[in-house]
Order: sequence, then C-alpha cells, then structure tokens
Amino acid sequence: MNLAMTKQALKAAKKLDAKQFRQVVTAVLNLLDDPEPHDSQLLKGASRGERRIDVGEYRVIYAVGDDLVEVLVIGQRNDDDVYKIWERMK
Repeated sequence: MNLAMTKQALKAAKKLDAKQFRQVVTAVLNLLDDPEPHDSQLLKGASRGERRIDVGEYRVIYAVGDDLVEVLVIGQRNDDDVYKIWERMK
C-alpha cells in the first residue's frame, strides 16, 4: 500500500501539537496495514468510498484505492468544517 495526502491534510497535520501529530500520523500509518479498521465509518454520499476515523480530538477522512490510501481531510471532531471541506473536494 502507498500513502498520499492532499495539501489540506498536510497543512492541517503540520499545525498539530506534538502529541496530536503523533496520534494522527500513527493512525494514518496504521491505515496502510488495515485500511478499514473496525472503528472507521463509510461516509454518506461517498462517491469513492471515503471513510473516516476518529483520532483523539481529530477526524481523518480518507479514501482507499487499489494500492493507495489517500488522506483527504484532517480536522477537529466537533467541527463540521471537516465535512464542508470534504464536500468541496468532491
């Protein structure tokens, strides 16, 4: 499996504090071994099978392809902006 991240996801990851950065990056890297962990959810209206996982205070939206995990959006869990950004990316 390969990993790709959108500019938005990279920018959001770089702004995280050290603890949150470590948690999010670890969870993202774990997706390479198991792209559909038990706590992930398929998003409604997902045209490419986009899923989400919750990591501490953050939500990661990603898509899984043939040999690729693409992280689309990283944002705060209690903030609907994550879904608004994802909707604009469709």
